[in-house]
Amino acid sequence: MMNKIKSTRIESIDILRGLVMIIMALDHVRDYTNVGYVFGDPTNMDTTTPSLFFTRWITHFCAPVFVFLAGTSAFLYGSKKSSKSTLSKFLFTRGLWLIFIELTIVNFAWTFDFNLDLHIFQVIWAIGICMVLLAVLIYLPKKVLLVLGLIIVFGHNALDGITMQGNDPLAILWYLIHQQNFVILDGGESVLFIAYPILPWLGIMILGYCFGHFYTRDFNVQLRKKWLLILGFASIALFVVLRYINVYGDLVPWSVQKDSTFTFLSFINTAKYPPSLLYTLMTLGPAMLFLYSIESVKNAITNVLIVIGRVPFFYYILHLYLIHLIGLIGLNILGENWRELILTPTRFTSGYLADKGFDLWVTYAVWLIVVIVLYPFCKMFMRYKANNRDKWWLSYL
Repeated sequence: MMNKIKSTRIESIDILRGLVMIIMALDHVRDYTNVGYVFGDPTNMDTTTPSLFFTRWITHFCAPVFVFLAGTSAFLYGSKKSSKSTLSKFLFTRGLWLIFIELTIVNFAWTFDFNLDLHIFQVIWAIGICMVLLAVLIYLPKKVLLVLGLIIVFGHNALDGITMQGNDPLAILWYLIHQQNFVILDGGESVLFIAYPILPWLGIMILGYCFGHFYTRDFNVQLRKKWLLILGFASIALFVVLRYINVYGDLVPWSVQKDSTFTFLSFINTAKYPPSLLYTLMTLGPAMLFLYSIESVKNAITNVLIVIGRVPFFYYILHLYLIHLIGLIGLNILGENWRELILTPTRFTSGYLADKGFDLWVTYAVWLIVVIVLYPFCKMFMRYKANNRDKWWLSYL
């Protein structure tokens, strides 16, 4: 039973993290089962359907909440330590560890290519490099750090007009900082795919770190809930106003479509790569309201979410391998060559699977299977962590 495991962790944060981890799996299952596989764009207004669009859109909440709460967890971890230097060392070493894991274990999970010629910089990389930078930034005064986070989140879209092409070092550096891009290397033998430029994610992590102050032991619960309401509603309202004005805050303005439904889809179709101001407001605002509403809730569903929310990294790694394996089996069922989902640079750039795949209901069925299969493993690992707090290496998993 959950109540037999004593923990000082904040359950509402674990519940939110567990929820976004489960939702995240839906997007990754879609990548490896639905028509178009990893090559399709479910937010393309010319080709999508409302059900496909919302299958993708709901998962937009995952990365910003995950990165934001990584910052919050860093603050809470540091609040239990005797000095900032201890926290700084942990953030620096864990950040480097996550970068290494992204470019090896995680990249292999995405590609199943032993040569690792497709180098994908995604959310684990972003969290890792942001932790490395946060290891230095935590020495700034709290108010200065908060202002810095706000400037990055609210101001980085002013850099949208700066774009580069090619694979020279300066261009690659800019891709890493703010511009999503592919880089073809070695005559096509290797591909660098920078999906998560770090600057806006750093801003989100900094704000998450500052947000951790609301969850310190001596912070008044009612005051915290008041702030959650204020921040939640203010973020949503600001999103609606700025999006309606259609001048600043996102790479792609919304536009009137063929009917009111698709016009609404265009309105909420904000840019994730990199995460725009409007994307951040649209996702973190509801997350604040969820934290407010879940503060004192305890039931069977929250118990399940807590389990996954306490072992998110473990769940993340396992779910990628399981989903990709299911994808290989599914491709074989379709009568296609399963090796097409061993994503070498050639296969990744060919787009052969762009018109292959299963209907959307299959994606949802597989998603439920994945979560059900992984839950007992997550529960066992959660218990192991809870009963072995003396093992330092568990804090890196």
